[in-house]
Amino acid sequence: MAKQAVKRRGRRQVEDVEVSGKPVDLGVLQSLVTEMLLALGEKPGRNGLVKTPERVAKALAFMTQGYQRDIDHLLNGALFPIEYDEMVIVKDIDFFSMCEHHLLPFYGKVHVGYLPNKKVVGLSKIPRIVDTFARRLQVQERLTVQIGETLKTKLNAHGVGVVVEARHLCMMMRGVEKQNTTAVTSSMLGAFRSQPQTRLEFLKLIRRGSVGDSD
Repeated sequence: MAKQAVKRRGRRQVEDVEVSGKPVDLGVLQSLVTEMLLALGEKPGRNGLVKTPERVAKALAFMTQGYQRDIDHLLNGALFPIEYDEMVIVKDIDFFSMCEHHLLPFYGKVHVGYLPNKKVVGLSKIPRIVDTFARRLQVQERLTVQIGETLKTKLNAHGVGVVVEARHLCMMMRGVEKQNTTAVTSSMLGAFRSQPQTRLEFLKLIRRGSVGDSD
């Protein structure tokens, strides 16, 4: 059974990261990867590594494309006025991100819930918001808060809850080398923070089996 390290951070405790929107320079990245291979004692010119700098540069550009994404553009036309005041939940959102401390991946699932305030967002936009912040150099705590605060602000929601469950390769491949440890972080805003019954309902619902699961 996976161990759980549960953490909560207030919005002022998590360092924010400005988004420059500057295009990725693949040529510079390729040169740096070549230098890294040389520093590791490898031969970048050997058959198996000839295209490695190019591949790594493209992979890094893809995995950090969140820096070039704009939330307002993403949500344009996807906010709908509606008289609905019950909880909306999108759970089990798969994500992959890169730990900014070791540049190794961490991955897992995000569960999001919010209480609408006269408008809702298209359901597909919530995973896209997750990907926007996940595809940057990250720490799990900041990722959790950024998702929650963005939804709270853009929807003017009565409350937002976010739970992130992840496994970190920087813990699995190196360091403590624990392969079955799961880190769990949460961000509870508005009614999810001030009303225990709302928070409990959210946590209970995200633990239920998914649609189509057998009993």
